[in-house]
Amino acid sequence: MGLFKNLFKSKNPNSKRYRRDMAKHLDGRSLKCVLEKKEDGIEEVIGHSGAIIVKGDEILVYASQDVLLRTKIVDLSAWELLSLEGVVITAPDLEHGGQVRQLIAYYKYWRNVEN
Repeated sequence: MGLFKNLFKSKNPNSKRYRRDMAKHLDGRSLKCVLEKKEDGIEEVIGHSGAIIVKGDEILVYASQDVLLRTKIVDLSAWELLSLEGVVITAPDLEHGGQVRQLIAYYKYWRNVEN
């Protein structure tokens, strides 16, 4: 049974396994820009040129030479955009007193071009 568990990813976004898998998937992603969705529905650019980093049991969104979000992986709620150009992260921010924040991080586009 354990063999099949490792072959297939969890589809339940509320499970710890799904959150760990999503954190592993996001680890090391380069970011073009990061937006924050405010309570009034307005999206504001808060950072450029960064990365998503997993350190131990925490995930960090780093951009513009600053940590924009630091949260525990078990508190993470994340899903990729349908275009696969970025990710929406909703989580309590340990850097800013535990306030729940919603960030939209767009991946940096890259591809290998061989001559």
